[in-house]
Amino acid sequence: MDIDADGLAETVTTLFVTYGIKMVAAIAILIIGFWLAGRIRSMVRRSLERTGKVDATLAGFLSALARYLVLIVTVFAVVAQFGVEISSLLVVFGSAGLAVGLALQGTLSNVAAGVMLLLFRPFKIGDFVEVGGHSGTVREISLFVTELATPDNVQIIIPNSAVWGSSVKNYSFHDTRRVDLAIGISYADDIDKGMAVVQDVIKADSRVNGDPEPMIAVANLGDSSVDLVVRVWCAAGDYWPLKFALTKAIKEALDANGVSIPFPTRTVYNVAEAAE
Repeated sequence: MDIDADGLAETVTTLFVTYGIKMVAAIAILIIGFWLAGRIRSMVRRSLERTGKVDATLAGFLSALARYLVLIVTVFAVVAQFGVEISSLLVVFGSAGLAVGLALQGTLSNVAAGVMLLLFRPFKIGDFVEVGGHSGTVREISLFVTELATPDNVQIIIPNSAVWGSSVKNYSFHDTRRVDLAIGISYADDIDKGMAVVQDVIKADSRVNGDPEPMIAVANLGDSSVDLVVRVWCAAGDYWPLKFALTKAIKEALDANGVSIPFPTRTVYNVAEAAE
């Protein structure tokens, strides 16, 4: 079979010119698209961090999202070089995205909740919070989960959807906290003397704030004691050290001044012995 060399050469040349130019253009678009995506990612991240109002994790997420959007546009531009209809491609991507979204709706809800947490910032890393039935110090806030560490250093991982969907108690939000103590003294003791002893202990501790003023009052007449309530304000970081120290110091001061802290007592009667 004879082969028309001239015709074959012409065909190869035509194909090379037609598709070679498109291939070169596609490669050029890819290179420019990847470069532009990196530049836009850096610009978005720097701009968000410069404001000082956007969490670092959220800034990273938004900058990465901007990069992916540029890459998607780049892919569409490359595909268009070979005559593929963009509208058909969009339908395919839309259908695939819908299927993936339905399959991963739980994961996507965690991502959405993570974005909301990073935007509204009900707490930040280092805060001690109570959320989703757990208490601990916030170690990390990612797009999917929030990590807490309990006071005894146990790691707790909570899905962001559970965090966003529950009430949050942030013990570190305010600079100051109130320490509440309940002190019981005997009915036989002088109430004013007991309150004065407690007042002296409070004044001796420099961690107690003067404003608001400390409060000592009779809260209740219990079954076996007169119950005093003690309320003092301190820096949030001093809450537990001050609470422990005051409890010990008040007990020792009351003992030293002859003010007793009574024990609950019960009288037990033996019915059988009484009948005899």
